[in-house]
Amino acid sequence: MNPPPVRYARTADGVHIAHQVVGSGPMDLVIVASGLGLGHVWRWQEARPFPARYASFSRLILLDRRGTGLSDHIVSEQQLTLEAQMEDVAAVLEAAGSARPVLLGFETGFAVAAMFAATYPERAAGLISYGARARELWAPDYPFGTTAERYQAEIEEVERGWGSPELAREWVSGLDPGHGDDPREVEEFVGFMQAIGGPGDAARWLTVDRDLDLREILPSIRVPTLVLHRTDDREVSIENGRYLAAQIPGAELRELPGDVHMWSRGEDLPAEVARFIATLHEEQIELDRYLATVLFTDIVGSTSVAASSGDAAWRELVERHHHVVRGALARYRGTEMDTAGDGFFATFDGPARAIRCATAIVEGVRDLGIEVRAGVHTGELQTIDGKAGGIAVTLGARIMASAGASQVFVSQTVKDLVSGSGLVLEDAGEHDLKGVPDRWRLYRVAAA
Repeated sequence: MNPPPVRYARTADGVHIAHQVVGSGPMDLVIVASGLGLGHVWRWQEARPFPARYASFSRLILLDRRGTGLSDHIVSEQQLTLEAQMEDVAAVLEAAGSARPVLLGFETGFAVAAMFAATYPERAAGLISYGARARELWAPDYPFGTTAERYQAEIEEVERGWGSPELAREWVSGLDPGHGDDPREVEEFVGFMQAIGGPGDAARWLTVDRDLDLREILPSIRVPTLVLHRTDDREVSIENGRYLAAQIPGAELRELPGDVHMWSRGEDLPAEVARFIATLHEEQIELDRYLATVLFTDIVGSTSVAASSGDAAWRELVERHHHVVRGALARYRGTEMDTAGDGFFATFDGPARAIRCATAIVEGVRDLGIEVRAGVHTGELQTIDGKAGGIAVTLGARIMASAGASQVFVSQTVKDLVSGSGLVLEDAGEHDLKGVPDRWRLYRVAAA
């Protein structure tokens, strides 16, 4: 896969965040990593396949957090707070046109993803962690962290040896045991370090991460959450993952086999992410269904009327027709969903109002010298790309097509629902509806 172009999103505090968008899956997936390195990850032999794996089932959004990689580098730790880092995600989502993605946080990147999901649950479809902690430092009530003395020693070691083969070999041995003596792996990791930033950048990030503590935030997360962690992870023990899953309401924990901490290794990690996203997508489809009544109308013989009237007169006639229809929709609390030339598609929360609106339209346009036909059906609608869709919409359109001039046809479902409303419905026989299986019994609304 060729690397997509790098684009920049400007945050509210003026920081430029490098990001890339690749893939076209049904849901957006945003990866927030402790360090990604967009300028290197596509050249890194071991890491290069990972974007393609995730982009195969999602619209993948990658970003370099502020102070890393191709994004603006920061000299002030005050600009690296979790609140400030959330701006990175918000700015990239806006620039990428992503309304409600799944957030995948690698290592300390999970802190940003978790904070964003807890603060803006309406903007996150789901949350995933991999190799993450709730807190970096050891505490009496968090015995899985690193001691302050050891952590400080790591910061000093980073400042002395960042980007060197010696430090790279040490890190690779911990992140991917068994490959610390592989010269190619070490060389690749040196390139990764250099792509992330300089020793001052790395030390500053470690200093900021040292004070991370998500324990108060975790119970506030109210989005579907998946915690992924390897059972023998040497860098971040499995107890950290188990703690996250226990503290986040309803979180699912998946313990993956092995001791490789690196996010670019193995097929099981992207496979679990793909499974979780597929589940969320299916649930989203189900939750986006709702019961409503649809109304379709169009002008009968519109082509011949337009031809005999001329363009200017036809345009004026259509405008007057639209005025009548929209007036009826307003009166009967209908919602205009779409209009195509001389036809309207609207929804109602009750079938009786839809029928009365249809008959009002039929009567109202007669004074214009035209006739319309209408179809009404009640069923389950589905939100597709922000629009109402599903078989109920198709049925409503087909029922309308079966009606004649100045007729309002309704389905059996509508007839049953309006029983006792005072509306008179006459049997219009069985009909074949184009593209819809079986024959359908329809009913004609009697004239007032």
